[in-house]
Amino acid sequence: MDETEFEGTLVLEQLAEIGMVDEFFDAVDADDIPRAVALMRRARIDAETISIVVKKIEAADGQH
Repeated sequence: MDETEFEGTLVLEQLAEIGMVDEFFDAVDADDIPRAVALMRRARIDAETISIVVKKIEAADGQH
């Protein structure tokens, strides 16, 4: 998957399966990238998708 094919809903669905959507949003809101990455890994999200999400978090730079 590349960034043009990125579908954030799939990430949220996988996080929902482990009951970690709120924790993920808390991490994103706090710009706590290591915690967001840990939660995505726990949800078994692939490394390429995690990389895209991290880029999007960093690009938001407090504007999320």
